[in-house]
Amino acid sequence: MAVDTTNSKTGYHLATELVHIDSDAVKDNYNAASVPIYQTATFKQSSADGSGGEYDYSRSGNPTRTVVEVHMAKIMKAERAFVVSTGMTALDVILRLVKTGQEVIAGDDLYGGTNRLLTYVSQFSGVKVHNVDTTDPKLVEEKLDPIKTRLVLLESPTNPLIKIADIRTIAARVHEICPTALVVVDNTMMSPYLQNTLELGADIEYHSGTKYLSGHHDLMAGVIGCREQSVADSLYFVINASGSGLGPFDSWLLMRGVKTLGIRMEKQQSNAIEIADFLEAQGLKVHYPGLKSNPQYELHKSLSSGPGAVLSFETGDIGLSERIVESARLWGISVSFGCVNSLISMPCKMSHASIPAEIRKQRHLPEDLIRLCVGIEHPEDLINDLARALEVAGLKVKR
Repeated sequence: MAVDTTNSKTGYHLATELVHIDSDAVKDNYNAASVPIYQTATFKQSSADGSGGEYDYSRSGNPTRTVVEVHMAKIMKAERAFVVSTGMTALDVILRLVKTGQEVIAGDDLYGGTNRLLTYVSQFSGVKVHNVDTTDPKLVEEKLDPIKTRLVLLESPTNPLIKIADIRTIAARVHEICPTALVVVDNTMMSPYLQNTLELGADIEYHSGTKYLSGHHDLMAGVIGCREQSVADSLYFVINASGSGLGPFDSWLLMRGVKTLGIRMEKQQSNAIEIADFLEAQGLKVHYPGLKSNPQYELHKSLSSGPGAVLSFETGDIGLSERIVESARLWGISVSFGCVNSLISMPCKMSHASIPAEIRKQRHLPEDLIRLCVGIEHPEDLINDLARALEVAGLKVKR
């Protein structure tokens, strides 16, 4: 069964919940239609001992940030949510829960920045990191240690090979074998609109808010959602101590972006499905869980309410891939994904270039791989532009 898109408390669909903010999240004497931006570092108190105010310093809390955190907790069905400066900051905060001598189990198809941070932690913090193929729950289970395992870090779909992890099965086995371990899922590729990993058994879900949640690539942000208050308390201590909470203006930008997540994601996803069908018809190897030919089609369908708007494909030749990427006009050559305009890139040369070539080879990451991050443009224009790029690069296109 896919993600439930209705709120059990209100009965509203998620697309409705995205737009409407809890009016009780922050006191507003003027009933502003848009959340006010409290662009202040500090707050006046009413007594000499510093007490009497709900807020005292924006590093510890800010009303604008509170609104977006309460809103994200509702959307993610989390006990508590936090917004921080970037998606990588979100992961860094989570990794502070791991002590020297403990272990992390992560996938072998990871975002380049995630791999870089895990490598740093393993080199300088005395933390053992196991990289396994998370599409096979048994391989994850083989690395579980009831004493040493602290985090199991999943991406589903993975970036950039779009592989699916059975989050529900893995979470159940982790909690059974390692009661003190936490299952953490980077849900950026799906967004809360398409997949709710806390309901699938994850303890922590995090996002790069720069991607779908913001939707316009004018903001750097990270979002963390927790299933249990005790975990949230530990994470808040780190956020407050390190000063990594999101600033008020960026919190406001994120709140504005989240409101249109539903309509953007629906359009981007429908475009992606058409584009994946077009590429598959050309005889290219396409990685996308929305294709019925994908061996993980049914698994992904059981976890999510849609396949998303990121796909990748192989050409079999690095030079050919380079010519395709450079010949596109509507598709901007750029890292990242989730914005309203479509992007194209070669991960091994851009977003995943920080992973050493020998490691990429060990993890079967094709050097010719092209990743498409589909936007909201008209699908016919996107397909025509892609077809032209394929032809310019030297491929015969089937119309």
